[in-house]
This record gives sequence, C-alpha cells and structure tokens, in this order.
Amino acid sequence: MNRKRVKQTAHWMKPSRSAVNLFLRSRLPCCTIQGSRIAIPAVKRGGFTLVELLVVMVIIALLAALVGPRLFPKLGKGKQSACSAQIELIGQGLDHFRLDVGRYPTTQEGLNALMTNPGIEKWEGPYLKKAVPADPWGRPFQYQCPGSHGEYDLFSYGRDGAPGGEGEDRDVKSWE
Repeated sequence: MNRKRVKQTAHWMKPSRSAVNLFLRSRLPCCTIQGSRIAIPAVKRGGFTLVELLVVMVIIALLAALVGPRLFPKLGKGKQSACSAQIELIGQGLDHFRLDVGRYPTTQEGLNALMTNPGIEKWEGPYLKKAVPADPWGRPFQYQCPGSHGEYDLFSYGRDGAPGGEGEDRDVKSWE
C-alpha cells in the first residue's frame, strides 16, 4: 500500500509540461519540450566548407609554384657564401698558428693542428673557438701545405664533392 501512495504522490507532484517549458525558457531560451524529449534547436556553427578550403589550398600551391623557383637558386649561393666565410675563418686560425710556430701546419698535420698540439714546442692554441668545421655540404675541407697557389691551399669541392664544376658545384678556394 505504501508503494501505491508513493507512485501516486510522485505522479501528483510531477510538474506539467508548461511549467517545465517556462523553466527551460527562463534558463535556456532556445529549448522546449516536444513529447517526452527536450528539443534543442541546431546551432549553426561557423566554419569553412570543403570548397573554401580547396580554393585556399590551390591559391597557396600557385604561390609556391611561382615563388619557389626564384628562392631555390639563392639557397645554393648561400652555401657558397657560407663556405667562403668558413675558409676565411680557418685561414685566420692558420695565420695565428704561423705567428706562434713560425710556419703553417704541414699537410700531414692537417687542420687538426689548429685544435690539438701535434707536438710543437711553440704551439699556443687552440687557434679556433670550435672544432674544425665541415664544409656546408658535410665534407671536410681540403688542406695542402705547401700549396700550389700560395703558402697553403684551403678549399672545398662544392656540392658535388668533385674538382671543378659550375654554380653550386663550383669549388670554393682560399686563393680566389
């Protein structure tokens, strides 16, 4: 008997739909009750359509196709310039070595003589702030002493790693 009363009481205390609608409208003005469900209208979300995204991607691709070929040759010139600057810095280290020791490192001693003492009494190095760098293409610089173009020859074979070449494959030399 208690159960019937609880059910009846609960049914009797159940708010009407109009009361729920008033409550929902006061809290969420866009919501209403339709049948046994709360209806929330679809909110139009701001965003881009697929067509708009494709148009933007086509524009970016066209810009890259126009600008890219003009930039790529400058990358090669940048590596050539960086190589010349590195050769100049190594040359300064070689000159400091010569001032202390009285001669340039031999071909056998190589450029490592700028960083570690090869067994010379007057050596006061290291003559470079960091280890001897590789050229911009990742290969070691070529060093010969005595050189055929001066007291020493310091050079890089360029991008192709072979003597000669043009453009980015051109050799970068200390005597030019």
